Amino acid sequence: MPSCRTHALPYSADPTVYFERIRQAPGAVLFDSGQPASQRGRYDLLSAWPLTRLSPTPGETGSDFLRRLRQAVASLGHAKAGELPFAGGLMGYLSYDFARRLERLPDTTLDDLELPDAQIGLYAWALISDHQSRTTTLVCHPSLDSAEGERLRQLLASPSEVQTAEFHLKADFTPDLTSEDYRQAIERILAYIQAGDCYQVNFAQRFQASFQGDPWAAYRALRRACPTPFAGYQSLADGSAILSLSPERFLRVAHGRVETRPIKGTRPRGRNAEEDRLLADELRHSPKDRAENLMIVDLLRNDLSRSCRPGSVRVPELFVLESYPNVHHLVSCVSAELAPGKDALDLLAGSFPGGSITGAPKIRAMQIIEELEDRRRSIYCGSLFYLDVRGELDSSIAIRTLLARKDRISCWGGGGIVADSDWQAEYQESITKVRTLLETLRAL
Repeated sequence: MPSCRTHALPYSADPTVYFERIRQAPGAVLFDSGQPASQRGRYDLLSAWPLTRLSPTPGETGSDFLRRLRQAVASLGHAKAGELPFAGGLMGYLSYDFARRLERLPDTTLDDLELPDAQIGLYAWALISDHQSRTTTLVCHPSLDSAEGERLRQLLASPSEVQTAEFHLKADFTPDLTSEDYRQAIERILAYIQAGDCYQVNFAQRFQASFQGDPWAAYRALRRACPTPFAGYQSLADGSAILSLSPERFLRVAHGRVETRPIKGTRPRGRNAEEDRLLADELRHSPKDRAENLMIVDLLRNDLSRSCRPGSVRVPELFVLESYPNVHHLVSCVSAELAPGKDALDLLAGSFPGGSITGAPKIRAMQIIEELEDRRRSIYCGSLFYLDVRGELDSSIAIRTLLARKDRISCWGGGGIVADSDWQAEYQESITKVRTLLETLRAL
């Protein structure tokens, strides 16, 4: 098997330094571990100039589109890249609404953002920063012309031109729902739970504002205010941009090992150290939040079992506290091994969208979401991911994620509703989760 060509570049703990040099290129994409402020992520990846771009065609099924993705990766050819996480392959997003191409779901919500269900590029190179070894490496697939590799090396090694990107809201964020709308939706969900239709439903509301300027300036401000280990920025073909500050991994495949890390359970950060500690302890020992988390762990164990070796599914971590600038979260981990004859795209098809942002049972929860959320989720609760020619995958759940499209920027917040949920507490939680993001943009 041929090996990728690699070129060492000066290490940078901040990937925006390098991304500045390519961010206006076609298909520019950044997978950002939130360093140096966030300590959980290990790698940053960035690339641009995809060889081709893939989006689903009208009426194309999810399985047919994933088959095209598989063919695109195969066309690039296998390559070795040592322990680096990417050797050339796919980078992009699946929107939450891509699920309609995988499952039979009602279609009643308004698609006012009109975001394609997926936009994925095939990339023959990436710049990878490893924060454990403190190295930055340009990785070029063997199929990439050596002259193009040298052009990229020189471009990335050159100081970036100073660019004065600015971003301003033209009006404040407004929610699509009133508090009364929210109350009625939660009461409807509780009625479904009492009737035995479901155990948990993730319900969300959207906030929107008009803006002017460069979404990249907004992303830079957001990552300073709220660094997270599964963040990302993707420039789309029509000039739109995805700005994601996600704390949640969806699926990872490394050497055939599978991992997912669902988040369920949230508390705000305290105003002082003592209040913060009390809120963290309250979350850690909350029967409601632990039960909510456990429901999703069980759902994900079932999802992974579709593509993983029987008997390999494990739960190595349960109810672990993770803290971020705006919230504390309760996080678990489910691991497994891919079954013979299955690959990362099979795993993605069998698990999408993530159970932590749908509910349980998944399909019934999604039907209820379709009934009660009057607009499509678009990128929210979808996934940003990369998949390389060796079958290595990493992906996020696109929460704490914004979409800058035309002259409007959209942001969503929500939470899991269970039998003992209080609508006012859930309403406040949906705001708490995105408050730092909205306040940061208001201040620009």
